[in-house]
Amino acid sequence: MNNINEQEYKVFTGKQEADKAINSLKGILLGINLDNEVNKKEINELNQWVSEHNKLICKNPFKEFMTLIQSIIHEEIPTREIIEDLWWLTQKYEGDNYYYDALTSDLQILQGLCHGILADGIVNDKEIFELDKWIDNHKHLSNHYPYDEISTMLLDVLADKKVDEEERNMLKAYFNQFADIKDKKIKKEIRDETKDTVISGLCTSDINIIFEQRKFCITGILKRTPRKELRNDIIKLGGIPVDNVTDDTDYLIVGDNGNLAWSFACYGRKVEHAITLRKKGHRISIVNEFDFCDIVDDLK
Repeated sequence: MNNINEQEYKVFTGKQEADKAINSLKGILLGINLDNEVNKKEINELNQWVSEHNKLICKNPFKEFMTLIQSIIHEEIPTREIIEDLWWLTQKYEGDNYYYDALTSDLQILQGLCHGILADGIVNDKEIFELDKWIDNHKHLSNHYPYDEISTMLLDVLADKKVDEEERNMLKAYFNQFADIKDKKIKKEIRDETKDTVISGLCTSDINIIFEQRKFCITGILKRTPRKELRNDIIKLGGIPVDNVTDDTDYLIVGDNGNLAWSFACYGRKVEHAITLRKKGHRISIVNEFDFCDIVDDLK
């Protein structure tokens, strides 16, 4: 790429990079502050954000962000005050944030939020319960990765109003898939702690299914209804049964296959492919067979 084209490219992508960085910072601040405590490891992760986005320092308000975060490092201003000032700055900037639509911005904030929770390598009860409140207040993100997965996992984890260590590690392992922790020591600790953890909770719960001209794929062994009968029900309701998950598949119905609710010890080929498509931005919903059959029965 020659110098002129590179400059044109930077002009075109500059706003995109800046808005995404601000949304990420906003989420990290939310995540760090969920338990109303800020520790040195979390501050260090904020400093890593500064290093990663240092090239944007000439853009307003990045110079202010960098200066404030550096003030924490040098203990010039109390940490709590800095966090509040940084949040105020992100809110002030929000009015000028026009590159992304509100939905995409909120998804970027969610990713940053999980990053902030994981910043010190610890996922505590307070953070989990507060994240659940945030999820509940942002239902407009339904059918988008990673909202559905996190929402369903939290529903499963908090069903008994408490969090055990296996559930805590499951959330930690899931957040670690997309929360790019910069501190190498903490990143290694998280990887070691979760290496044997099976991530579950991938099916969308409380989903509003549209049948007309939507494509449905089925995988796994169905417990509730024979596959042929379910395909016929889909056709009667205006849907289109398909054999494989593709870019234009709308719903993947997963057979229970002996597992509880939406938990899967092994995702399976079609589920793995659906997850990959969701990460690329495709709107494919993964639905447990029992939830799907309940909806079909109600519509018959």
